[in-house]
Amino acid sequence: MALSKGETKVDYGKIVESIPTEKWNELTSKLIDCILTSKNDEKMPNQLANNILHNWQQGILQSKSGLTALLEAALLLEPEKTTNAFNELQMTSIAEQIKGALGS
Repeated sequence: MALSKGETKVDYGKIVESIPTEKWNELTSKLIDCILTSKNDEKMPNQLANNILHNWQQGILQSKSGLTALLEAALLLEPEKTTNAFNELQMTSIAEQIKGALGS
């Protein structure tokens, strides 16, 4: 599933591939925080929530598929906080890439 705004789409998997693996642990924590503290939980599709829960139960949240699901959820719920998380981790080029894809 890809988030679309107008004609643009975010390729979550491609974004995750561009994230250095040494940043995955800290980014996972920040994305989980964005998701759990969001007041926009009604925007979360059930299938995505179930996918994240399954990844957590399997211990694979810090895998490519786990991080992809977390990124999708965080951007759906809190796009600004999510891009800020990338900036805080010195991944400004990825934050800009996300903002461009979202059209913001």
